Amino acid sequence: MMFRPRESHDLKLLSTSLSISPDPARLHWLHDVFDNSIAIAEFNCPASQLHFESIVRLEHFETSLPKYPLEEYANNYPFRYSDEDIPNLAPALAHQYPSDSVHHWVKQFLDPSGVTGTMSLLSSMTFGIRNQFQYMRRTQKGVQSPDETLQSRRGSCRDFAVFMMEAMRSLGVAARFVSGYIFVPGNDTNVTGGGSTHAWMQAYLPGAGWIDFDPTNSIVGNRNLIRVAVAWSPDHVLPLWGTFTGSRSSFVGMDVTVSVTEESPGQTSGLG
Repeated sequence: MMFRPRESHDLKLLSTSLSISPDPARLHWLHDVFDNSIAIAEFNCPASQLHFESIVRLEHFETSLPKYPLEEYANNYPFRYSDEDIPNLAPALAHQYPSDSVHHWVKQFLDPSGVTGTMSLLSSMTFGIRNQFQYMRRTQKGVQSPDETLQSRRGSCRDFAVFMMEAMRSLGVAARFVSGYIFVPGNDTNVTGGGSTHAWMQAYLPGAGWIDFDPTNSIVGNRNLIRVAVAWSPDHVLPLWGTFTGSRSSFVGMDVTVSVTEESPGQTSGLG
């Protein structure tokens, strides 16, 4: 299980609880190679239903669209990561879905002069996906390839996150996948992804570090975004996975509900 948000300078956990029914015979926690918090439950008795309830109270510090203090050499694209950073960023630069079509799509955001403001480039790409593609909620397992997303011009939040990751990697910009929750203020119909887990991506920019980009909602920065897990690909940040023993027909279905509510300015509580 990956339910517990990643505590950081912009997110402070106030309280957490995890209820599981039936009671597991064993429950233990660990940190994976990305330092995500994972809970592993093991059961030794039969059951007709398995229920998980994670309740989290947290304080969220918004860093939406600040003036990111990039290193001078990274203010404009193209730029090159330092020799010190490149070995650590290698997995975030490696293509998982090499695509000439995606690289061609990215070119529309580059200044013909050959020099483009780095934040302007990445922000324009974030807004471009929201404007050029149609969001659809998908229940199918896995993600679409970036080529599939580009051809259909449709996808879920995780499809758009992977598409933008590959677009950035085609430019030599390090990117990683983020899984978590999104807060939808009031009845704001402009925010997509509430009621379930949400996905977006981060880019690593020298001087500013990992910056959140949510192409589904045209969000730059962590506004309304609550990070739970990060990885080089979505395969490593599944919110819930496991195995069971029984007949194939025993598994009827699964329901997921995520509710994120605001208690007071600067504080939100998430229920999953």
